[in-house]
Amino acid sequence: MPFAVFLGITFFQDRLGDSGRFWVYLVKTLAGAGMIWVIRPFIPEMRWKVSWAAVMWGVGVFVMWVGLDSFYPKLDQLMAQTGLARTRTAAEAAASLWNPHAHYGAGSLAAWFFIAVRLLGSSLVVPQMEEVFFRSFLYRYIVRPDFLSVPLHVFNWKAFFLTSLFFGLEHQEWLAGILCGFAYQGLVCLKGRLGDAITAHGITNLLLGLWILWRGAWHFW
Repeated sequence: MPFAVFLGITFFQDRLGDSGRFWVYLVKTLAGAGMIWVIRPFIPEMRWKVSWAAVMWGVGVFVMWVGLDSFYPKLDQLMAQTGLARTRTAAEAAASLWNPHAHYGAGSLAAWFFIAVRLLGSSLVVPQMEEVFFRSFLYRYIVRPDFLSVPLHVFNWKAFFLTSLFFGLEHQEWLAGILCGFAYQGLVCLKGRLGDAITAHGITNLLLGLWILWRGAWHFW
């Protein structure tokens, strides 16, 4: 339910005007943090775990995500090619970017505030929400509806591929997302716990955010 609420708020992110995408992300981050605070006592596996494996996985997924970027069409491009969506003009694509500098002014206080919100939200809130839903709940539910009876280290091919596919299609960078799902789920199965994947996910998102700021690669957000 918290993940459904999180996605529901995301649905409105680009539907409330040019400023809406920034304010809705703030609301989503605060709501996500609040829900995590409430549900954390009831989900014992929702614990950050720092390990060398988590660090290596996090850095590796970041390198893969950025390195693959120019080699495949993104989700909106695929949908346009198959007639499921309208092809956007270059101006529409530029206007849709999540870029506070372009909206509030380069170097403005408001721009840096929303950038800080995005960095904190993507690095601290999103990893916990997504890892618990995809790697703890959905993966094990596909294995067996009584998912709490399935240990985290259990490997199942069907659950492994379906969960990663769903995770990938949640992102514009669908191919990188699927491979990312393979990596994080593999780490959970390897370690038999969720915390390493939460940490790896947080490291990936933090590095990606810093890359976006350094390179101006706003399309990743």
